[in-house]
Amino acid sequence: MTAVAVPATRARARVVRPALVRLGTSVLVLWGAVTVAFAGLHLTPGNVVDLLIGSSTVTPEVRARIIADYGLDRPLPAQYAAYLGRVLHGDLGQSYQLHQSVASAIGEQVGSSVQLMLASFALAVVVSVTVAVLTAGRRWARAVFSAIELIGISIPSFWAGILLLTVFSFGLGIFPATGGDGPESLVLPSVAMAIPVIAMLTQVLREGLELTLEEPFVLTARSRGMSDLGVRLRHALRHALLPTVTLAGWLVSFLFGGAVIIESVFSRQGIGRLTLAAVGNKDLPVVMGVVLIASLLYVVINILLDLLYLAIDPRLRGA
Repeated sequence: MTAVAVPATRARARVVRPALVRLGTSVLVLWGAVTVAFAGLHLTPGNVVDLLIGSSTVTPEVRARIIADYGLDRPLPAQYAAYLGRVLHGDLGQSYQLHQSVASAIGEQVGSSVQLMLASFALAVVVSVTVAVLTAGRRWARAVFSAIELIGISIPSFWAGILLLTVFSFGLGIFPATGGDGPESLVLPSVAMAIPVIAMLTQVLREGLELTLEEPFVLTARSRGMSDLGVRLRHALRHALLPTVTLAGWLVSFLFGGAVIIESVFSRQGIGRLTLAAVGNKDLPVVMGVVLIASLLYVVINILLDLLYLAIDPRLRGA
């Protein structure tokens, strides 16, 4: 093997090995979610068929079909293998209360929730970066916005939603109070969901910026005549982003949970309201399906974070 081939082989190994590790852990997470859902179904007190049916009334023929579909007349390992096979083929089961497949029920609602989450997250990122860049290292501005951020973290999302509805819908009539049609219907729920996220992201990003602004390379950039804002945006911001990106990945999951409350407050269709209704109606197949979708979301977010780390800091590519 030539001298050039050895470094190339080692470089490929540095890329392939972490990718395989990430793929393996992702598969384990999804497998664990499927296993937990299966275990929850069988460990819950009561007849499994009754748990799957929930509060609905079905004919003996439908009960027999449920037993056959889930293999409930077979040993537990065979039932687990059958359930795992169904999930791998995209079959999340049937909702006997909604009279449709779980995948179809979630598919009809997930678009509205994704739209709300993306709008909230985009708003949070823009506001957090702007506030952190403008207030980092500036004593009075930092003190004022830190107090505002503390209030933002302390306010429950549903209370913020009700307050926004009272002022901007019922009082001023600027935005619609309910529904999910049109961009204007996204404004208030997005703001209500984004408030605590903005507060947390801003605090972490500002702390990272203040530490970065003390680094020697910042002094070098200033000595070359670069403006303070230019130094913050072109140099300090990139170095301060990694902890913020890590937190942002966790906060996406927080937004997924927050959608349950916000969609109820603003009467929006979405996976949050679907989950809340499923829990209230004891529609266990839908609840299990949402758990699996949430696990898939977690895996996708972590993969995207890994790629984003490499884009932010190229030094990690050879680490």
